Amino acid sequence: MTHPFHPLHGREFIVVTIRNNWGEDRVYYHDEGGHLQAIPAAWTDAMAADPTVVISAGRAPFRLQDLAELARLVERIRKGGHDGS
Repeated sequence: MTHPFHPLHGREFIVVTIRNNWGEDRVYYHDEGGHLQAIPAAWTDAMAADPTVVISAGRAPFRLQDLAELARLVERIRKGGHDGS
């Protein structure tokens, strides 16, 4: 787990599979109790680092794709829509 604010930061797990669910790549692993868990792949080192994160060297906390999605969400809310896709 590489996400700096996740309670399992620094822990290592054996990856069961990586799948695209809910619009993002997710890593599946078994927790200490043997239960299958899923976390966003971006929170791990299981996949290549996002180029924006690498190039920014920690200076850009958000990816362009995430900011664009946030802008769409804010616009929908301002127009009285909801946040569901």
